[in-house]
Amino acid sequence: MGEMRIVGIRVEAPQNQPVLLLREIEGARYLAIWIGQSEAASIALQQRGIEPPRPLTHDLIVNLCAAFDQQLTEVRIVDMQEGTFYAEMVFSGGAVVSARPSDAIAVAMRVGATIVASDEVLDDAGLSMPEEDGETPAEAASDDDLEAFREFLDHVSPEDFLGPNPDGPES
Repeated sequence: MGEMRIVGIRVEAPQNQPVLLLREIEGARYLAIWIGQSEAASIALQQRGIEPPRPLTHDLIVNLCAAFDQQLTEVRIVDMQEGTFYAEMVFSGGAVVSARPSDAIAVAMRVGATIVASDEVLDDAGLSMPEEDGETPAEAASDDDLEAFREFLDHVSPEDFLGPNPDGPES
């Protein structure tokens, strides 16, 4: 599994649908995951360090985990089918719960849990973006990541993630 970090969220026209961009820590591949408006808002608030006056759903999940003496230790992006990503939330007591990546990541951000993607998902859906000025991925600055992300989003759509033959089974 490749460890990932959040690069950013951007709302794309004409669909006005937010896209969450994750990047490999030890590599140059990205995952672009289209997410809902409320999940994007929750992630963006957390990224900016803004605490809402009342807990959001993802804050409630963190509070429930604490009340039941469980800690989210890892979020795994384990599958992608027909352009839809699937995730698992792994807890300290050994429980593994299926979740949408956007929800799982929103909770992971609040507790500092690791976010990883399976090698299969990275091989199938990972997008490589060339680095500027010969930088290695570890040296690339956050602003450079965001600029590459913006350029990538100008040329991609959700249909790009349907795989090599979106109309039916491979022959």
